[in-house]
Amino acid sequence: MRLLQEFKTFAARGNVIDMAVGVIIGAAFGKIVSSLVADVMTPPLGLLLGGVNFSALAITLQAASGDQPAVVIAYGKFIQTIIDFLIVASAIFLGLKAVNTLKKKETPPPAAPPAPSPEQALLSEIRDLLRQQAEQKSSNKEK
Repeated sequence: MRLLQEFKTFAARGNVIDMAVGVIIGAAFGKIVSSLVADVMTPPLGLLLGGVNFSALAITLQAASGDQPAVVIAYGKFIQTIIDFLIVASAIFLGLKAVNTLKKKETPPPAAPPAPSPEQALLSEIRDLLRQQAEQKSSNKEK
């Protein structure tokens, strides 16, 4: 029973619930980004690149024989994955840049200077007292 109680306490903490919500929203946002890349950004880029698809590029190490599939190094898929990553990263960058420009830029009020520490206050008092003493000495000499 104690283990169950500890798990309830752990699961009811705000951090765990916040993390779960973040994961769920992140998964949904991932679908939005994937659709943006696949349906909006990739077709025009495909036209610009002349319809090049790197995923078919591979080096055959051993040809297929019977039921055994061919052994290949599919470097084209790797290149295509890198290109997809760059497209996704660009889409996210441009999206965040657009969101940031839409936000109202609020200038925070100027912060009040922090209160001096007790040591600083004491040193300031000593400095002021020394200055007063020096002024009194110079005024006494002038008389």
